[in-house]
Amino acid sequence: MKHFRLAAGLIAFSALCGAQTSDKKSLNMDGARRVIAGAVSAASKLNTPGVIAVVDDGGNLMAVERIDGTFAAGANISIGKARTAALFKKPTKVFEDIVGKGRTAMVALNDFTPLQGGVPILVDGQIVGAVGVSGAASAAQDEELAMAGAAALDAKPVVKYWEGSAVTSAFAKGEVLFNGGERYMVHASRREKAGLSEVHTLDTDILHVLDGTATIVTGGKSVDSKMTEANEFRGASIDGGETRQLKKGDVMIIPAGVPHWFKETTAPFLYYVVKVR
Repeated sequence: MKHFRLAAGLIAFSALCGAQTSDKKSLNMDGARRVIAGAVSAASKLNTPGVIAVVDDGGNLMAVERIDGTFAAGANISIGKARTAALFKKPTKVFEDIVGKGRTAMVALNDFTPLQGGVPILVDGQIVGAVGVSGAASAAQDEELAMAGAAALDAKPVVKYWEGSAVTSAFAKGEVLFNGGERYMVHASRREKAGLSEVHTLDTDILHVLDGTATIVTGGKSVDSKMTEANEFRGASIDGGETRQLKKGDVMIIPAGVPHWFKETTAPFLYYVVKVR
């Protein structure tokens, strides 16, 4: 009888404990990186700087990224916004509006940054962390980037597909086949003649030759190099470096920051380029 009562008691205790617990979702580093990537991609489209910080649901910093050109204090501010959104479970604009309406005593709270640009990160309705952004062109853009980052975590992967005719058309023009934002791009590239020397400070180029031949020089020093756009430089040629002959079927990986120059090409020279950051 005693054993029966003990077993019954354990079952009841287990049932009680089970009723008081629930499955809790958490944010891991892969998720934090996806949030950062989503915000950085949005910043690129808006051509704005910014610092993006991601914290877990306890306000602990998981990741932070500062886009070139963002003011130095942006890091601490973005972290403060993220922590405020996580610990108080509301967008920081809510508190900026409250303080703006006169409740200034709130600014004395610990770990409290009542500035627009911090939003909670939700998964299946649960807050798993928060993202804060500072240093964009405006407070509204801070929040826009933060929301883009938070949305990126819940985004479902989408399979992309192009029929052969669409690919052929892209190669006929030499154009971008797919723009994956800050993460990667796929170019259907076409060259009819030699080009300028190039340096991509952020992008690694992965080349696969489909047709034609080319003489490519990599490394060395780009001659008369000038910035043509953010993180992109073009020059007249390359001094030094290593020369290779590319032909159909060849693959080449050119790391970010390495000068490269298509010195000679047949017409047309067709090749895929996948740009990865």
